[in-house]
Amino acid sequence: MKNEQQKLNLVEALKLVVQDKNVDDAIVVESLKDALISAARKYLQINKKIDVDIDTETNDIRVFLRVEVVDDYPDYDPSMTAEEVQAMDEGYMLLDEALEFNEDALPGDLLEMEVPVSAFGRQAIQTSKQFLIQRIRDAERNKVFETYRDRIGTMVNGEVVRIENKNFIVSIGRQTEAVLPFKEQIGKERLNQGSSVKAVIANVTESAKGGAQVILSRANGMFLAELFRQEVPEIYEGTVEIKGVARDPGYRAKIAVYSRDERIDPVGACVGMKGNRVQAVVRELANERIDIVHWDADIATYIRRALTPANIVKLSEVAGTNRVVIVVADEGLAQAIGRNGQNVRLASQLVERELVVFGEKEWSEKSDADKQRILAPHRDKRELEGLFREEDEPAEAETATAEENKIEDKVEENQVEENAGEAE
Repeated sequence: MKNEQQKLNLVEALKLVVQDKNVDDAIVVESLKDALISAARKYLQINKKIDVDIDTETNDIRVFLRVEVVDDYPDYDPSMTAEEVQAMDEGYMLLDEALEFNEDALPGDLLEMEVPVSAFGRQAIQTSKQFLIQRIRDAERNKVFETYRDRIGTMVNGEVVRIENKNFIVSIGRQTEAVLPFKEQIGKERLNQGSSVKAVIANVTESAKGGAQVILSRANGMFLAELFRQEVPEIYEGTVEIKGVARDPGYRAKIAVYSRDERIDPVGACVGMKGNRVQAVVRELANERIDIVHWDADIATYIRRALTPANIVKLSEVAGTNRVVIVVADEGLAQAIGRNGQNVRLASQLVERELVVFGEKEWSEKSDADKQRILAPHRDKRELEGLFREEDEPAEAETATAEENKIEDKVEENQVEENAGEAE
């Protein structure tokens, strides 16, 4: 009676684990079998074949030692692996050892002996439970991997359940918690416990605690792309394609789009009527300013559009490098560079080129030798940077920065209206 009660309690406990952890029944049963095999071998102090029979309807658990008695281990195939040889040896027991379990054992006999679960002892049962818990954790981790590894770059909705060291722990599904790291957050926004949040799955990694960890992001380009995919039917349907994204999260972004259908204006489709589509994205991004660029296969055209509205006077690709030297009209220099170099930096990321911008006056005042050196491949980046700004004076730099800030502030105020006007 006591043995049956222990069996019943063990199976019932497993059923509770299944309900609480949402783990497949088959995984739990196999985990229990492995745990009981480990406990039986420890109890018998042998590493031989142990079979476990579990009747989930009657809650009956029976454990057996089942081996073939032999005078000597049979020869094995040289092509077998070490694991295969070990598994084969576990099914055999030498006669001298078999006689300790059955004094009538003979070579060729199948030695079968039931091992009562109650005989394992308290420590062995505890060991088996720990083994089972670890298997369940492994199953949970594998389930997270299987569920989310193919969803990297897709949008999820969740709720902030707690905050740990500036990282937001977000519930994104039944018993699945993801982390929104501090570096993947939009710096200007503030989320609190209980806040609803949208983010993209940026990665699935091994956590410090040994489980799978889903990493979310609101700061990378995938998040911006997914927001546009949700707001713009033409992108969702594939008519308009996103070719590139560059972001300074919470402040400014550039997104390049292209239409497979010549009748559809990709920029206008993203802006929407009176800017309603782009405004929805801007609100989700804490009023991040968004420049929508019409992508072009011609790199020169693409760069000109990425730096709009700056008037590019001259554009030179440096042979053998990824660098492009650009000369713009002086009145548009500050706007082309942007506040603290933000505009040209984002444009460089978008077109995947190193863009170096000069004003007309600045370029004309350089000697022919300096121009040749700037337009020639260089290994020493510090030397190159010295050539770019070696004649600038501190006062001139401060004036340029102030001018950039004024222009940027004005552009930010009018950006949505300008985009809406283009769409119309």
